[in-house]
Amino acid sequence: MHADKRSLGFWLLAAFFTTFVLFLYGPMLVIVVLSFQGPEGGLTFPLRGLSLHWFAKLIEGLGVVDIGAALKRSLALGTAVMAFTVLFSVLAGLAFRKKLAGGNALFYVVVASLIMPSIIVSLGIGLEFRLLDSGLKWAMEALGMTGTLENFGTSLGLFTSALGAHLTWTLPFGLLIMFAVFNRFNPAYEEAARDLGATPWQGFAHVVLPLIAPSVVGIGMFGFTLSWDEIARTSQAIGDVNTLPLELQGLTTTVTTPAIYALGTVTTVISFGVMGLAIGLAWWLKKRQQRG
Repeated sequence: MHADKRSLGFWLLAAFFTTFVLFLYGPMLVIVVLSFQGPEGGLTFPLRGLSLHWFAKLIEGLGVVDIGAALKRSLALGTAVMAFTVLFSVLAGLAFRKKLAGGNALFYVVVASLIMPSIIVSLGIGLEFRLLDSGLKWAMEALGMTGTLENFGTSLGLFTSALGAHLTWTLPFGLLIMFAVFNRFNPAYEEAARDLGATPWQGFAHVVLPLIAPSVVGIGMFGFTLSWDEIARTSQAIGDVNTLPLELQGLTTTVTTPAIYALGTVTTVISFGVMGLAIGLAWWLKKRQQRG
């Protein structure tokens, strides 16, 4: 059978798409390749040897920067953001299934953070918590809590201001996903469960949640990955510690060896690992749902 010939437009679009993909993923691929150089390797091509030397250097540490501690902070923050994003998104999705007084205004307030400059959000949250610090210190002084006042540093921190800053970025995505899920959700399943005597909680746990589980996993993936590489919203709101992306940003001006590429490769592998785990879990839940 004679195959149809492709038009010129097809090849032009194919070339454009290929160029776009190379532009998008080419830098990441270059960093991964250069991170596997030998001890004499530099920051540019050509490659000088092939080894895990710079990963070993990364484990030893990069100067005064504690990469291990920064990695743990980022993992802990990303996990907390993921958990809160899933929880609040599911609860909000359930709430918005019914008509709420002021629901439209609340929705626009939530999604407005998507169009707000990230650095402005970070500065605002940082200022808010510094004002809170001033209020707390004044209250402690007024109550004579001198010991507590001396030990008090700041309310800015990983699980306070930084967590709030990251949620302003992840929650709108989670909420929009839940809206899309519940817009095509068939309420007949819940009605059938109630007819069989299920309580509202049993209906949610045994009917609604299993049906929306793959989407919930996707929200968790978005929550973690968006938090994992966030810099702007973290910079002014985290206090006196740094996450891994902030440390990586600082190291780009001081580290002039492929060790910086090794760090970039590690962070990329973790991101793709989380995405792969989420996709695999969502696929398994969907298959289980179909078998049920």
